Amino acid sequence: MSATIGGLAHVNLRGPEELIERLRRFYRDVIGLSEGPRPPFRSRGYWLYGSGRDLLHLTIDPKAAPARGSGCLDHVAFAVTDLAATLERLAAAGVAYERDEVPSLGQVQLFLTDPAGVGIELNFTAQAFRRGVHESA
Repeated sequence: MSATIGGLAHVNLRGPEELIERLRRFYRDVIGLSEGPRPPFRSRGYWLYGSGRDLLHLTIDPKAAPARGSGCLDHVAFAVTDLAATLERLAAAGVAYERDEVPSLGQVQLFLTDPAGVGIELNFTAQAFRRGVHESA
């Protein structure tokens, strides 16, 4: 008998304090997640939210080695709606990205890399993407 999985609950990134602080700023200021409540665990860190859900947990681990790529993890994908604001944040932060279209899904994707070397995929509906490009032009 297999369990019924209803979706991904969250992603946790663990590292030394300096890296976690850089990741916190990146995911908040560039990606657009917001900091929110975190239970009083023994470890220190942050929970970052999107659409009212904790999506990304950042855990400070003084014993963690500095990040070296993302190991087996290729990327984390986020569903995003505000293209104009996203493009503004990426430009302001000087973050490079690649764009791809998936017509069969009606989707446009932006691919970038976080400060720990983890790939980030930002998914927009093709309609939201066209609207956002027009608005930001």
